[in-house]
Amino acid sequence: QLQLVESGGGLVQPGGSLRLSCAAAGFSLGYYAIGWFRQAPGKEREGVSCISSSSASTLYGDSVKGRFTISRDNAKKTVYLQMNSLKPEDSAVYYCAAEYFGCRPRTITVAHFDYWGQGTQVTVSS
Repeated sequence: QLQLVESGGGLVQPGGSLRLSCAAAGFSLGYYAIGWFRQAPGKEREGVSCISSSSASTLYGDSVKGRFTISRDNAKKTVYLQMNSLKPEDSAVYYCAAEYFGCRPRTITVAHFDYWGQGTQVTVSS
């Protein structure tokens, strides 16, 4: 059974950093693009970043460009999201998701992803 598990969320002060992890179980992570999404209360789920199966391409949402970095270690079956210079508006539940056909060139869209984790809460507050 294909499973994704997020970890690394928590409470951090504005300007701080967190690293989220997305661990895969039950499938070969190396065949899938992985996306990170977030959803704040009362808002739609937003695409944050995507990384191709080979790490050859990455994509970021406008609101996180220059602050977040996505990476992966297929041997460890884990994808990471390094989040720096965090702002209160980054507070949300963060989800990772898997997509067999790769990242789309310009968008990170919920409908393109087939398998989802349960999410991890990130709260940025002083």
